[in-house]
Amino acid sequence: MSYKNLLAIFLLFASLSAVGQSEKLKMAKLKYNGGGDWYANKTALPNLARFCNQYLRTSFDEEDAVVEVGSPELFDYSYIYMTGHGNVVFSSSEAENLRNYLVSGGFLHIDDNYGLDPYIRLEMKKVFPELEFIELPLDHPIYDQKFKFEKGLPKIHEHDNKPPQGFGLIYEGRLLCYYSYESDLGNGWEDKRIHNDTEAVRQNALRMGANIIAFALTQY
Repeated sequence: MSYKNLLAIFLLFASLSAVGQSEKLKMAKLKYNGGGDWYANKTALPNLARFCNQYLRTSFDEEDAVVEVGSPELFDYSYIYMTGHGNVVFSSSEAENLRNYLVSGGFLHIDDNYGLDPYIRLEMKKVFPELEFIELPLDHPIYDQKFKFEKGLPKIHEHDNKPPQGFGLIYEGRLLCYYSYESDLGNGWEDKRIHNDTEAVRQNALRMGANIIAFALTQY
């Protein structure tokens, strides 16, 4: 049986299990301190959840949920999305909470919305001082889940006209944080009226988002 068939079976089983228990998988946007606009991309996660439910047969709650980085509720979510344009500050207790969430099986996707890079690299050092972000190779399985991206992370918005890069933090052999840089996936997930992206661009962004979700749910 192929890897993709196994993936489909796993996701279907997870979705049916959640429905059978009258529960849904949950994703949330990360609220952080420092003054950066953590609240950006208001329509992104509901659209991504809807897309995953359609194409991955997941059972994500499609409401726009928010969770604070230091909250115990962080552990209620299968996937945490972090975005913004500016400053980020984690307290020592928030960094510890985020680390505990990630090493316990959680998954963080950091999506640079232009200008986040110098701040998030410093703050993630508080969470994992022993780790460095590494650029993931094009043959990494995150680029070959439900959808195949032979060239890696797609370019959604131009920013500084640099190529998109996908970085990761790998802890004890597990990718627990994916960082999409110079791509801006979340803008592509938003309602079409907000950025007026073409449907092809939006589909590329949503498909890559679905790949990240699929990888996060099945990498064990």
